[in-house]
Amino acid sequence: TMQSSGHRFRDVEHHPLLAENDSYDSSSSEADMAERVWFIRDGCGMVCAIMTWLLVVYADFVVTFVMLLPSKDFWYSVINGVLFNCLAVLALSSHLRTMLTDPGAVPKGNATKEYMENLQLKPGEVIYKCPKCCSIKPERAHHCSICKRCIRKMDHHCPWVNNCVGEKNQRFFVLFTMYIALISAHALVLCGFQFFSCVRGQWTECSDFSPPVTVILMIFLCLEGFLFLTFTAVMFGTQIHSICNDETEIERLKSEKPTWERRLRWEGMKSVFGGQPSLLWINPFAGFRIRRLLLRAKKGGPEFSV
Repeated sequence: TMQSSGHRFRDVEHHPLLAENDSYDSSSSEADMAERVWFIRDGCGMVCAIMTWLLVVYADFVVTFVMLLPSKDFWYSVINGVLFNCLAVLALSSHLRTMLTDPGAVPKGNATKEYMENLQLKPGEVIYKCPKCCSIKPERAHHCSICKRCIRKMDHHCPWVNNCVGEKNQRFFVLFTMYIALISAHALVLCGFQFFSCVRGQWTECSDFSPPVTVILMIFLCLEGFLFLTFTAVMFGTQIHSICNDETEIERLKSEKPTWERRLRWEGMKSVFGGQPSLLWINPFAGFRIRRLLLRAKKGGPEFSV
């Protein structure tokens, strides 16, 4: 809803969003959120996230034990094994960071008279209040019905990472799609070489498994690789295009006219990935602190449950 500041104050005064004895401290709320682990307890999202991990583990099993270890070419096995497993670790790490990072949630219940007075709004200035989570919506924030929160620069809610993709975790989601696309392409190339090798050798000594089992495992891997490569490559391209145009998927679908000053191309990339182009852009471990994560887990547990 959109109202003038005066109208908003009257609305809050007659219909308080918090109990009379409750008070809202935005600074303490933000600090409290920063000290807790973010995790969405959504059944569908958790199933999809587990399936993602199982599919990557399945691909790693087929590549390692069906194709590479039985190979007589030592360096072919070592180089491809190290490369595939490194990409798999990077993909799963990016997935974890996307899932466990606060996407930019707006604190609940901050639409109070006291809080708006502290904003020092100008007469007639327009503000937005979310009626679902009772929060003042910053510009470009949207409410997620699954997270039950307003998310800053919300792009979309992705069940595969069991989280929204927003201002603070879009970088990790882009890395996740990139690394999944790379391991899918790598798996398809290895499958092509393996089929050629097995056919040329008449399926003798091409695998430690029987020919029918080998064929079934490789066919499933090819189907998985093709589907994931198509999906993640398209998603990666869409995300890069959105970042370069400083426009989220929701804003594009709603054809929202920009009321903000757009960051174009490299400025948009630097705002999402941080700083000048470097190897840190493709490193999902950048900024990760194990000690801080353990302290958060001990203090707060999940940030909220759905």
